[in-house]
Amino acid sequence: MSNLAVTVLNEKIVEEEVHLTLMDLCHACHTSEDHVISWVYEGVLKPIGETPANWRFTGPSMRRARLAASLTYDLEINLPGIALALDLLDEIHVLQARLKRVSAR
Repeated sequence: MSNLAVTVLNEKIVEEEVHLTLMDLCHACHTSEDHVISWVYEGVLKPIGETPANWRFTGPSMRRARLAASLTYDLEINLPGIALALDLLDEIHVLQARLKRVSAR
């Protein structure tokens, strides 16, 4: 059982250390550079680096970009709507974590 916990922990660490280029992220999310660039300028994604050529995205950014792509293509939500939806989902996760901590007491 402790091996499983170590494996999960290692996956999280590796995921955090992954740095994808703009093109890598586009391929991973099956989306265009224009979409990713617009998500960055809207604040949906926060890359490391100053310009698109230098941007690097982490594992959590890839998950967020995949969700943004799904909202864009599957639900046809516009850019401000995507930003709002992802902010609300982040808030839900924070509140769920807080509730879990309170319930554990």
